[in-house]
Amino acid sequence: MRLSRYYAPTLKETPAEAEVVSHKLLLRAGMIRKLTAGIYTYLPLGLKALNNVANIVREEMDRAGALEILMPAVQPADLWKESGRWEFYGRELLRFVDRHDRESCLGPTHEEVVTDLVRHEIRSYRQLPVNLYQIQMKFRDEIRPRFGLMRGREFVMKDAYSFDKDDAGADASYWAMYKAYARIFERLGLKFRAVSADSGAIGGSFSHEFMVLAATGEDTIASCPACDYGANLEKAEAVCPPPGQLAPCPAAETVATPGKHTVEEVAAFLGVDAKKIVKTLLYVADGKPVAALVRGDRALNEVKLKNLIDAKDLRLASPEEVVAATKAPVGFAGPVGLAGITLYADQELALENGWIVGANTADAHLRQVDLSRDAKVASFTDLREVAPGDPCPKCGAALAFTKGIEVGHVFKLGLKYSKALNATFLDEAGKEQFMIMGCYGIGVSRIVAACIEQNNDEAGIVFPPPIAPFEVALINLGPKDEAAVAKADELYDALNKAGVETLLDDRDERPGVKFKDADLMGFPIQLTLGGKGLARGIVETKDRRTGEKGELPLEGFLEAFMAWRENVRQGWGLE
Repeated sequence: MRLSRYYAPTLKETPAEAEVVSHKLLLRAGMIRKLTAGIYTYLPLGLKALNNVANIVREEMDRAGALEILMPAVQPADLWKESGRWEFYGRELLRFVDRHDRESCLGPTHEEVVTDLVRHEIRSYRQLPVNLYQIQMKFRDEIRPRFGLMRGREFVMKDAYSFDKDDAGADASYWAMYKAYARIFERLGLKFRAVSADSGAIGGSFSHEFMVLAATGEDTIASCPACDYGANLEKAEAVCPPPGQLAPCPAAETVATPGKHTVEEVAAFLGVDAKKIVKTLLYVADGKPVAALVRGDRALNEVKLKNLIDAKDLRLASPEEVVAATKAPVGFAGPVGLAGITLYADQELALENGWIVGANTADAHLRQVDLSRDAKVASFTDLREVAPGDPCPKCGAALAFTKGIEVGHVFKLGLKYSKALNATFLDEAGKEQFMIMGCYGIGVSRIVAACIEQNNDEAGIVFPPPIAPFEVALINLGPKDEAAVAKADELYDALNKAGVETLLDDRDERPGVKFKDADLMGFPIQLTLGGKGLARGIVETKDRRTGEKGELPLEGFLEAFMAWRENVRQGWGLE
């Protein structure tokens, strides 16, 4: 392709709407344009990058034995009501009514549709296992779409669904997809990590997220440098020794803490460490009040609490609800005498006594509190967020925190959807059984954005070769020089015939403009041909990743180029 004939409208200035690096660079490099909030048009360069990712995803899905289908984007409400997710999924599900007053939605995911498909076709264990996948535009009505392709309302996703006759088969399907995902990200040239994760609205028994590592990532990953343990912050396990025999502590007593609402204020006023204070956090779970207790220097992990009590909806109590429950201003809630509210405590709180807690009275706290004696705690369990340096739950080494961007998620769903939608088969004994399901998603468009978040510099995008719209930018500095034009065309044809996708910059522009555009668009390899180089019999090279420049001979160019290209690819960790 010749850049003079290509639609790639670059921008010198960053649009005010762009917040993160990938959004800024995708707009500036002429790869996407905004239509409306969270919805973008893919321009030719952006679509080529998107398709490059999709092609690798498709190849690895096929290699793993999954079969491609294409399901409708519009889904009937009846299926979602049958699964129980019509209300549970929340306002991100875009619901609408057609001219016949039938309720439908735009699919953010396709568990219901694919289960409905299979339940009408699969009758016998002999037809299992089955793994079906699609690559399709999805829609999620985000309340605040932002960050360009990172969190749009419309996005391209690969979703696959496995159906098995037993747990052994379901496990085999799960790990086959896990390995396929690892191959995908290795082939894309991305630095990534697979971590244990919460299943969220999809449901299921266990899952792993695939995270592209990037300093700008929204998610925090707790990982162990000494072993292969990794989990996102929602799922990371907090290690705690078993509680021992505690020495008895004196009876709880009230102490005045006038105007001291926060842990820090109370600790400073009483001259104690924040570790001796218990935070009492009031929540509303599916309409009912609950309280969670954590040490003063710790943060509550709301996902752990939600999973513990199996709540569909969990939110912090409003100030008015806190006052109604405690009969005290916000900041003085405590577990002692908190009537009508179930208490759940982090496991660390069972290791000691003599705690300081809110007194459920204005300007007062209680000290010398023994939670087992003075409060009615339903359970002591892991409820807190882990912190850097906490012991790894697998080997005991200190955990380290990194930032990542979720680009893939694999779930073992179990019977969640097959039971809800009655997807059954007859086993070897002729007995009806529910199919065991798995679900496997990859954000194809999100990978493009995550790649840029991981690979960029002050000049623009630095694409890995497998994702780049073109692997080579061939820059002709003499578009009016017949000899330079002829040689550039010769090199361009040779590269494309050798299977190296090349963009020829044949525009009548200043060299500086051409170099800046090539850097901005992120092509991994730059080849520059000018009058001086032509006279010397060389073409100049640049490795976009390292910035290293060199030369290749025009005599025997293709052979020399292919050898040098291999070194460039090895620098990306590519085979």
